[in-house]
Amino acid sequence: MFELRFATPASWVEAVLADFDAFLIDHAAAEKKASGMAVSMLSHYPDRPELVSAMIDLAIEELAHFREVIKVMAKRGIHQGPDSKDAYVNNLRKLHRRGTDVYMLDRLLIAGIIEARGCERFGLVAQALPEGELKSFYKAITESEARHSDLFTDLAAKYFSQDVIKARLDELLDAEAEIVKALPIVAALH
Repeated sequence: MFELRFATPASWVEAVLADFDAFLIDHAAAEKKASGMAVSMLSHYPDRPELVSAMIDLAIEELAHFREVIKVMAKRGIHQGPDSKDAYVNNLRKLHRRGTDVYMLDRLLIAGIIEARGCERFGLVAQALPEGELKSFYKAITESEARHSDLFTDLAAKYFSQDVIKARLDELLDAEAEIVKALPIVAALH
């Protein structure tokens, strides 16, 4: 997996731990949206069998994560909130270029970056939680997010040269770092 260019500050972990219920609600929404994104990609690229197959598996896995977060929330007596816009994801989407090939490359790389950021942040949560079921759950989610990040860059490599991928990934990682630096510190994934 590639390296992100801005490390999430400790103050973010403190905010999450201070309002873990809000974090869980946001986490559930993020998993649901990730499943929907995978379905959107397989629908958009029906002529790419490797991508379709990968996105089917990803959609199912993300929906399973959603179900598991909902179970954690139910044990705590909390429910889903209404979906809200994710400024982080929306700002990254503004980086999509127009044009069939470059749009596909950007979708894959941005999805990989989003998964890498999720990996980093879920890992921080896992480290901060006391031993127990919740810590184990977030360790497993962290590992899953790492695989997902690799999945998107591996898919990009099926359709684009390494030079093209590396050049665009460098641009996107720089932009993502600036987006994350500007985010407010709240008990949410992004």
